[in-house]
Amino acid sequence: MTFSCDLSVDELVLVEEVGFEPIDLVMGSSYFHTGWQGGGWSVNRELENMTAVMLGARQMARARMLEQVMACGADGVVGLLLEIEREGHNAEFTMIGTAVRRKGNDRMQWRAAGGAAFTCDLSGADFWALVRGGFRPIGLALGVCVYHIAHQTLSGWFSTINKNTEMPAFTQALYDARELAMGRLQYEAAALGGTGVVGLKVVEGSHGWDSHVLELSAMGTAVRPIDDPTHVTHDAPTVVMGAQDR
Repeated sequence: MTFSCDLSVDELVLVEEVGFEPIDLVMGSSYFHTGWQGGGWSVNRELENMTAVMLGARQMARARMLEQVMACGADGVVGLLLEIEREGHNAEFTMIGTAVRRKGNDRMQWRAAGGAAFTCDLSGADFWALVRGGFRPIGLALGVCVYHIAHQTLSGWFSTINKNTEMPAFTQALYDARELAMGRLQYEAAALGGTGVVGLKVVEGSHGWDSHVLELSAMGTAVRPIDDPTHVTHDAPTVVMGAQDR
């Protein structure tokens, strides 16, 4: 059968150059209704139920995509994209990427723990650079936090209405939400067996209809060094001096 992929021509050539061949375009989706959870009018706090839904929806889409990857006999996914479409209280989560297969007899060395296929959101060019640099992707790590920001009292609102001043509740909420989202991403990366995360993206936005509820999401590719002394990496850097006649 012919292969299908969302890689550009340059990316396809680079993925082939480091020993992988594209197999098929794979996708996983989940469609969730997000309910309402009260946060307390004057309290900074995480909305745990909402966090669990938003993180679980992403993980479910990832798991369904991995089922397709394993079904087509591939060893991993490159160029993975996460698309989220919201409409009112409903949200659709879709992960799509190119399933690739390792060429050679060392396919299992590129799999994640338990023989599962690796997943990464790196482009074909970044994947090539990662492998040539002596690292391999393990899996896509995710972290989410939905956080409620305390409202001001009426007297507090009147006292700041004509002033340029920091809003301490909002500042603290941003710090707390980032810390929780990043902590969950790092936990997932460590559980996958990664020694670091590359291509990290942290996205902040309002959650639902309430401007006092924000959602912080973190996503990146967990990686670890390639434990193979025969692996071909980049040449050592050298100084190059150019000369031009004018």
